[in-house]
Amino acid sequence: MNTCADIIARLRELAVPERKAGMARFGIDITRALGVTLPELRQLAKRIGTNHALAGELWESGLHEARILAGMVDDPAQVTPAQMEAWAQTFDSWDVTDQCVNNLFRKTPRAHDMAAKWTQAEAEFVKRAGFALIAALAVHDRHADDQSFVAFFPLIAQAAGDRRNFVKKAVNWALRQIGKRNMALNHEAIRLAETLRHQPHASAKWIAADALRELTNPKILARIHQKNSSRNHPDCA
Repeated sequence: MNTCADIIARLRELAVPERKAGMARFGIDITRALGVTLPELRQLAKRIGTNHALAGELWESGLHEARILAGMVDDPAQVTPAQMEAWAQTFDSWDVTDQCVNNLFRKTPRAHDMAAKWTQAEAEFVKRAGFALIAALAVHDRHADDQSFVAFFPLIAQAAGDRRNFVKKAVNWALRQIGKRNMALNHEAIRLAETLRHQPHASAKWIAADALRELTNPKILARIHQKNSSRNHPDCA
């Protein structure tokens, strides 16, 4: 299984077309979908290993599952901002967007810059990619300082009025994940959410209410304390 054609043939073998109805119910564009599950794609990615050139070919195939697989097997060190931009401009479904962001883009050297850029995009899934990338970085980038995430707050505030469902949910996701990073950012995220509550937009009010529900939850706060304590005392982790 060394070529793009071999892998696409394997995807077609794994495909169960009946699954596409369920995908559609979750708002996934099934126009180019085959009906292959994420666990099956992850297993296939492990067999393939890292392969930058192959990832590009899989992406160019246009197949839904092949594009998700491309993000799983690409090499973040070889991914350029130009490639990120080119792929983002062809995002057409929330799951491809989120999988690509979480499996690949968050690991690239320019992830923070591209996240900020995409939050200003007009295209729905490019804009979602910006906020999904912020959320992913908040969870996984342990080396970034707090100010790197505070810098995203004005972008969150600016986009909170966007009524499009896939954008609205990603804005909310970014705010919640930043607020769960540590207690200092939790306080800042809550302060922003309180401000959003007073915006005239229904989407901003929903983002605020949902974020506040999670960020003030005692169980969530306890987890933040525990997580930060473990990082400060690795011998006790």
